[in-house]
Amino acid sequence: MCLFGAIFAWINVTNIIMEASHYKILLVDDEEDVLDFLGYNLEKEGFTVFKASDGKEALSIAQKEHPHIILLDVMMPVMDGMEACAAIRNISGMKNTIIMFLTARGEDYSQIAGFDAGADDYVTKPVKPRVLISRIFALLRRIKDNSDVASLIETEHFTINREKYIVIADGHELIFPRKEFEVLALLASRPDKVFTREEIFSAVWGDDVIVGERTIDVHVRKIREKLNIPNIKTVKGVGYKYES
Repeated sequence: MCLFGAIFAWINVTNIIMEASHYKILLVDDEEDVLDFLGYNLEKEGFTVFKASDGKEALSIAQKEHPHIILLDVMMPVMDGMEACAAIRNISGMKNTIIMFLTARGEDYSQIAGFDAGADDYVTKPVKPRVLISRIFALLRRIKDNSDVASLIETEHFTINREKYIVIADGHELIFPRKEFEVLALLASRPDKVFTREEIFSAVWGDDVIVGERTIDVHVRKIREKLNIPNIKTVKGVGYKYES
């Protein structure tokens, strides 16, 4: 990275950290000591912190406070994290809320289920507070970086509205979990360009996020099933493209 690029990146991160006081974060875990420990560290960074001990309580707080960031455990009483994540994504005005799973469940299928439910990141416990906070800032930075991307992407078969997180095909609105939506938007943003698996991981999940090898394949398969068009092509050994 050149000197000016490094300075710009440092300024960008610094601005996000300084703006932490503008962000509300909801912690959801059934272990009180986890809530207290994470809450203490996040409040030190300037975040306004809310806490919930199960998914149902998280839904109630989310509807009232509209937090910018939600950290969810998976295994909780009353309503688990997967159910809560999917329900939160259906709340009006919360399509762009950052949702991160923070859980002891590290299996590939659990990660895929988390992203399918609409999560932006999936972190396994235990994790050091500084590492967790760095990942939160990385997610905030990516969302800021994506704000300049065209809000509408139109193709022969469908239209993507990035602001509303909807896809219209044949006059009907199709429902896509967040990660499927972002994979489709990435491919459709540059028709006929072959996106490598590494490029897709970096753009959609971020360089700091570690997910299973099959994650992209599963997401592309589900996108194909919903759109039912032949335009999303596999380039063997490389990645995927949207063929115009």
